[in-house]
Amino acid sequence: MKQSTISALKDIMYQGDLKVDEPMKVHTSLKTGGPADAFITPRNDEQLIESLKVLRAEKEKYFIMGNGTNLLVSDAGYRGCVIQLYKNYGDVSVFGTSITAKAGAPLIKVCGEANKNSLAGFEFAVGIPGTVGGAVTMNAGAYGSEMVKVVRIVRVFDLKYMMKCEYASSEMKFSYRHSLIKEEPLIVLEVEMELQNGDPETIQRRIDSIKTERAAKQPLDYPSAGSTFKRPEGHYAGKLIEDAGLKGHSIGGAMISDKHAGFIVNTGNATSTDILKLMIETQKVVFERFHVKLEPEICFLGWK
Repeated sequence: MKQSTISALKDIMYQGDLKVDEPMKVHTSLKTGGPADAFITPRNDEQLIESLKVLRAEKEKYFIMGNGTNLLVSDAGYRGCVIQLYKNYGDVSVFGTSITAKAGAPLIKVCGEANKNSLAGFEFAVGIPGTVGGAVTMNAGAYGSEMVKVVRIVRVFDLKYMMKCEYASSEMKFSYRHSLIKEEPLIVLEVEMELQNGDPETIQRRIDSIKTERAAKQPLDYPSAGSTFKRPEGHYAGKLIEDAGLKGHSIGGAMISDKHAGFIVNTGNATSTDILKLMIETQKVVFERFHVKLEPEICFLGWK
């Protein structure tokens, strides 16, 4: 990345909110990945938009990320600027039965605010370790619900027209692990969600139940990116992988979890290349055995 770009970004960001040659392994749940040329954490819409203007004017590559729970970054890193919308960009407010959250708000934080205000309908998200922006982008879901059921309005920055705009939920093209954000050059800024008044004890019991089930079934003792593959129509990825005899199979430090075959985990010294190789081998074996193509749920950054 050009030094002139770094200097221009420094003029926009608060001190400490821009890092150069930042190792991505400290920002991803898989704990792998080489350095990004620049890594910035905007605190408001103005900083985000001004940074985007600089990067586009300088013709530099950039990538928007949340808290890195669904991201596999190349061991060689990323030749561009990573823009992280996370806790610095994570305000949450409640008005009546409506919750408004900035894109970087962790889902568990929103769940906590809903619980504190006796609002029901967001309990499913307590088991999803991501941000509101990422959850909307992929219409994240778990335990019988998904974002489309709670989202009312999505406010975005349109990179084509370089302006803010908003979309009603009905305009977002929500489907399984998909939304309009994946089709158009849009960046989620803020999401307004509509919940329902509920009984505090019932809400807490639901949250506790999800936490208990998640701890019992998922390999939370190791770094992972959650479900590695999307659910194939008519099948479950984890069951296909287990039935193919791959549970516990490893390449380098990457292993198909022996607790839940739908997860690839970092046993301590995995590289991103180890994980990618294991994903490819898993796809190959499952296709050969069952003629089902597994599609990654993980996003990739920095790979050629």
